[in-house]
Amino acid sequence: MATGETRSSAFPAFDVMDYAGHVDDHAIRTLVTRLARAHASGGSVIERAAIVAEGGDSRAVVTWIVDHGGVPEAAVPTSHRRGLHGALLHSGGGSEPRAPSRYVLPAGVLD
Repeated sequence: MATGETRSSAFPAFDVMDYAGHVDDHAIRTLVTRLARAHASGGSVIERAAIVAEGGDSRAVVTWIVDHGGVPEAAVPTSHRRGLHGALLHSGGGSEPRAPSRYVLPAGVLD
């Protein structure tokens, strides 16, 4: 970024909708290609936080990823129960379900 330039002016919010209100496949592919990083599987991985930070319709982007063979990376469950009396404070068996933090796309999708 240039001096005095803000993030919003350097990277405007990504609009994934065209003028008719339809999801723009090319715009989402461009966004996903820019955000994706190499994954050990040979495909690509995209952080959910990066998708949300773009400021566009993150739900449409995640739908596009899943429609193109992307899968949420398996989350490791963690327990909230800590210490001697943890079981008394938290009657549930584990953590609350949450959105996946990363999505993995198969190789060749972004080529």
